[in-house]
Amino acid sequence: MRYYSFSSYLRNKFNCRVHRLSLNAGFTCPNRDGTLSSEGCIYCNEKGFSRFAGQALPLEEQIESSIRFAGKRYGAQRFIAYFQNATNTYASVDKLRETYDVIKGFPAIAGLFISTRPDCIDDEKLDLIASYTGDYEVWVEYGLQTVHDRTLTLLNRKHNFAQTVDAINRTAAKNIKAGVHVILGLPGESAADMLETAGAIAALPVSGVKFHVLHVLKDTPLENMFKAGRIKLLDMAEYIDIICRFLEHLRDDQVVLRLVSDARSGFLAAPEWQKDKHKVIRAIEMRLEKLDTFQGKACKAVQRI
Repeated sequence: MRYYSFSSYLRNKFNCRVHRLSLNAGFTCPNRDGTLSSEGCIYCNEKGFSRFAGQALPLEEQIESSIRFAGKRYGAQRFIAYFQNATNTYASVDKLRETYDVIKGFPAIAGLFISTRPDCIDDEKLDLIASYTGDYEVWVEYGLQTVHDRTLTLLNRKHNFAQTVDAINRTAAKNIKAGVHVILGLPGESAADMLETAGAIAALPVSGVKFHVLHVLKDTPLENMFKAGRIKLLDMAEYIDIICRFLEHLRDDQVVLRLVSDARSGFLAAPEWQKDKHKVIRAIEMRLEKLDTFQGKACKAVQRI
């Protein structure tokens, strides 16, 4: 394998099939509730990627139905509770504890993954999250997206890269694994800009990277920009080229949590090629083979940020 896949990481750690359960705990986001903005990020429509978006189903029921489905469909034996929707540290510590503690009622759950914003974390919340590390595989995933503040402003993220660096360093200091989400093909970013993001990630105590291709979900500001011809999306060949180069600049111990994003049927406006995720993954692997390259090949000794 020419990159450090998440499936390899889990197989080595648990020696069985592990499946991640995407959960909606009912949290909101400071970028939607009016604290920072009421508009949210320009690309965001939760219904486009979350099974339980817009539902008020109790967490216990979400977990039970997801375990049944994943066990039957994939033969999974252990599971990761992935708090995915909105900002999953955007509440009081007591509320967060009550929410995360739900997983204790499910012995088959082996991991706790928490998706959040870098401006919605502090040491008290990290201490709470760290308290689960004795019994679970614990990660906090941050929406880094890019290291370029001009792009973050365009995306209406309402945070900057320095805040992400601080959050990642604080997380690693608590012996919690930090993951980051990266979007390739963002408006105005060149290949050099994207590789700058790769170099910065390599210099941070980041344990894993989850890749997204910039895609357009329906009913988003990004869709309006796309229809107006204001943005250009990567084609499949361009994405394959840049992600292979990006992987070269990461450290070889950074887990690739996902190679390409997907979207729920009926919500993806573009690009069409993204609908065949397995085809894209195979093409990336073939490209790495053809180039005789691999994750970390271009990663020199890095000075931590």
